[in-house]
Amino acid sequence: MLRFQKLIRRMPVADDIIEKVIRLVSLTRPSHAGAPQNVKNYVSWGAGPRASQYLILGAKAVAALDGRYSPNLDDIRSIARPVLRHRIITNFAAEAEGIKADDIISELLTDFG
Repeated sequence: MLRFQKLIRRMPVADDIIEKVIRLVSLTRPSHAGAPQNVKNYVSWGAGPRASQYLILGAKAVAALDGRYSPNLDDIRSIARPVLRHRIITNFAAEAEGIKADDIISELLTDFG
């Protein structure tokens, strides 16, 4: 297991994938200039820099399990909800309207890539 973990950490990732992941995570923060209106309206606290790291790490594991040498955007999409769900804190307005972190993530992923 430890060898597999080391292998995953050494797996290469394309620069454009890294940039898109950083942008995705940045858009979860209501204070970010480019954040969509639903994030500004319904999110108290967005994901931090470690979320980007774990999105990449999780996507690497998905790619490896699928027999590929590098993750792609679909791998990021597949791991985004479990990685981001607990890192996005919705506000009272979201709770009152029944909007969950998964709803915010789904909307962000529609424009992802």
